Amino acid sequence: QAAPHPPPEPGDKPSQSYIALISTAILSSPEKKLLLSDIYQWIMDNYPYFKNKEKSWRNSVRHNLSLNECFVKAGRSDNGKGHFWAIHPANLEDFAKGDYHRRRARR
Repeated sequence: QAAPHPPPEPGDKPSQSYIALISTAILSSPEKKLLLSDIYQWIMDNYPYFKNKEKSWRNSVRHNLSLNECFVKAGRSDNGKGHFWAIHPANLEDFAKGDYHRRRARR
Protein backbone atom coordinates (compact mmCIF):
# COMPACT_ATOMS: atom_id res chain seq x y z
CA GLN A 1 0.00 0.00 0.00
CA ALA A 2 1.60 3.23 -1.14
CA ALA A 3 1.47 6.12 1.30
CA PRO A 4 -1.35 8.49 0.31
CA HIS A 5 -0.27 11.78 -1.17
CA PRO A 6 -0.71 14.72 1.20
CA PRO A 7 -3.64 16.82 0.01
CA PRO A 8 -2.41 19.58 -2.29
CA GLU A 9 -2.89 23.21 -1.42
CA PRO A 10 -5.94 24.45 -3.34
CA GLY A 11 -3.93 26.53 -5.82
CA ASP A 12 -1.09 24.07 -6.28
CA LYS A 13 -0.55 22.04 -9.39
CA PRO A 14 -0.77 18.39 -8.38
CA SER A 15 2.53 16.54 -8.36
CA GLN A 16 0.99 13.42 -9.90
CA SER A 17 1.28 12.65 -13.60
CA TYR A 18 -1.75 12.81 -15.85
CA ILE A 19 -1.69 9.00 -15.92
CA ALA A 20 -2.00 9.00 -12.12
CA LEU A 21 -4.79 11.61 -12.11
CA ILE A 22 -6.79 9.80 -14.80
CA SER A 23 -6.27 6.39 -13.17
CA THR A 24 -7.30 7.64 -9.75
CA ALA A 25 -10.44 9.17 -11.25
CA ILE A 26 -11.34 5.91 -13.03
CA LEU A 27 -10.60 3.79 -9.95
CA SER A 28 -12.78 6.06 -7.81
CA SER A 29 -15.86 5.20 -9.87
CA PRO A 30 -17.97 2.19 -8.85
CA GLU A 31 -17.88 0.74 -12.38
CA LYS A 32 -14.13 1.43 -12.80
CA LYS A 33 -14.86 3.32 -16.01
CA LEU A 34 -15.64 6.96 -16.75
CA LEU A 35 -16.62 9.18 -19.65
CA LEU A 36 -14.12 11.85 -20.67
CA SER A 37 -16.38 14.57 -19.23
CA ASP A 38 -16.52 12.70 -15.91
CA ILE A 39 -12.72 12.41 -15.82
CA TYR A 40 -12.50 16.20 -16.34
CA GLN A 41 -15.06 16.76 -13.59
CA TRP A 42 -13.30 14.46 -11.12
CA ILE A 43 -9.98 16.23 -11.73
CA MET A 44 -11.57 19.65 -11.21
CA ASP A 45 -13.46 18.50 -8.11
CA ASN A 46 -10.35 17.02 -6.52
CA TYR A 47 -7.73 19.48 -7.78
CA PRO A 48 -9.09 23.05 -7.74
CA TYR A 49 -5.87 24.09 -9.51
CA PHE A 50 -7.50 22.97 -12.78
CA LYS A 51 -10.80 24.82 -12.24
CA ASN A 52 -9.45 28.27 -13.02
CA LYS A 53 -6.96 27.23 -15.67
CA GLU A 54 -7.41 27.66 -19.37
CA LYS A 55 -8.66 24.43 -20.84
CA SER A 56 -5.34 23.29 -22.33
CA TRP A 57 -4.91 20.68 -19.57
CA ARG A 58 -7.87 18.86 -21.09
CA ASN A 59 -5.80 18.28 -24.23
CA SER A 60 -3.20 16.59 -22.03
CA VAL A 61 -5.88 14.33 -20.55
CA ARG A 62 -7.14 13.33 -24.01
CA HIS A 63 -3.57 12.88 -25.23
CA ASN A 64 -2.75 10.56 -22.32
CA LEU A 65 -5.93 8.52 -22.77
CA SER A 66 -5.35 7.91 -26.45
CA LEU A 67 -1.58 7.45 -26.41
CA ASN A 68 -1.08 5.18 -23.41
CA GLU A 69 -1.97 1.52 -23.80
CA CYS A 70 -2.84 1.39 -20.10
CA PHE A 71 -6.15 3.10 -20.99
CA VAL A 72 -8.79 1.33 -23.06
CA LYS A 73 -12.19 2.32 -24.41
CA ALA A 74 -14.92 0.49 -22.52
CA GLY A 75 -18.07 0.96 -24.57
CA ARG A 76 -20.15 3.93 -25.64
CA SER A 77 -22.12 6.03 -23.21
CA ASP A 78 -25.84 5.44 -22.85
CA ASN A 79 -26.64 8.61 -24.79
CA GLY A 80 -24.12 7.71 -27.50
CA LYS A 81 -22.00 10.78 -26.77
CA GLY A 82 -18.48 9.55 -26.18
CA HIS A 83 -16.83 6.42 -24.85
CA PHE A 84 -16.20 5.13 -21.39
CA TRP A 85 -12.50 4.87 -20.52
CA ALA A 86 -11.11 2.13 -18.30
CA ILE A 87 -7.72 0.85 -17.19
CA HIS A 88 -6.27 -2.04 -19.16
CA PRO A 89 -6.59 -5.25 -17.08
CA ALA A 90 -2.81 -5.75 -17.25
CA ASN A 91 -2.29 -2.42 -15.44
CA LEU A 92 -5.19 -2.57 -13.00
CA GLU A 93 -3.40 -4.25 -10.11
CA ASP A 94 -0.38 -1.92 -10.22
CA PHE A 95 -2.52 1.21 -10.59
CA ALA A 96 -4.80 0.15 -7.73
CA LYS A 97 -1.66 0.00 -5.54
CA GLY A 98 -0.64 3.48 -6.65
CA ASP A 99 2.15 2.36 -9.00
CA TYR A 100 1.65 4.44 -12.13
CA HIS A 101 4.95 3.77 -13.85
CA ARG A 102 4.40 3.90 -17.55
CA ARG A 103 4.63 0.42 -18.93
CA ARG A 104 3.26 -1.24 -21.99
CA ALA A 105 0.16 -3.28 -21.38
CA ARG A 106 1.01 -6.90 -21.94
CA ARG A 107 -1.35 -7.81 -24.76
